Amino acid sequence: MSNLKQFPRTEVGGVSLPRLLIGTNWIVGYSHTGHAADMDIRETNKTAEDVFQTYKTFTDYGVDAILGVTSIDKILVDSIKYFQDKTGRELIQIDTPWMNVDDTKEARAEAEKTIKNSAKSGAKFCFPHHSSVEQLVNKNKRTIDRLPDYLSMIRDNGMIPGLSAHMPELIIYSDLNNYDVETYIQLFNCMGFLMQIEIESIIQIIHNAKKPVMTIKPMAAGRVSPYVGLTFNWNVLRPCDMITVGVKTHWEAYEDIEISFAAFEKRLPDLEGRGSPNKTEIIK
Repeated sequence: MSNLKQFPRTEVGGVSLPRLLIGTNWIVGYSHTGHAADMDIRETNKTAEDVFQTYKTFTDYGVDAILGVTSIDKILVDSIKYFQDKTGRELIQIDTPWMNVDDTKEARAEAEKTIKNSAKSGAKFCFPHHSSVEQLVNKNKRTIDRLPDYLSMIRDNGMIPGLSAHMPELIIYSDLNNYDVETYIQLFNCMGFLMQIEIESIIQIIHNAKKPVMTIKPMAAGRVSPYVGLTFNWNVLRPCDMITVGVKTHWEAYEDIEISFAAFEKRLPDLEGRGSPNKTEIIK
């Protein structure tokens, strides 16, 4: 255990989790900006060694859970294993694999294979990817058809089920039907970036959710500064909820942690100022 200040924690499905989760888009190369930005990310994080210091910075402060397609994307599989082997520390994996959810015997077998691979990779949590589960939504009936089958597969393979819910109806329908999920992933940021309805409605859904919510894209994929994005989210979420942050380097990890501590403690973050050229006197 590091002697540094440790990040506050919550509980999901009986498992202690930090309220800050390690995001992975800025490791694997999904910038939500363009191909050039994607390639810049991938050049920065080419190997497991490149990602090591980022994981170490997070875990030094008790941020020891990672969310993404951890059982499929090679850089995540390799870097998680490398970090755990080198340090002896566990990264709690929250895996969100893509699944074939077609209503056929063959597709079901393929989905089960995907779930088994998630368990084999060491995932503690397994959530069907939002692009898969949204295919099952029936707005007329307010159900998510056949979702219980996949959740049962996840339980049978020793993992904790959750629901990746970019579509906000998924949280409402899941709670309405008491589906066997322990948490939700939901987009939430002060810009409404990629959110399907307005911010005020999403925060109401989060506050009414029966289970803790893992929010993602707090900085709108780089469209707002970490100070603005994180300070907003921490001040409106419930104590049980979490924020997932994507970073490209360990320097960014440290900044996000310090900004988060400052938000909890109602103070200014202790960080270097921006390196803007020819600053006016008032912002030096």
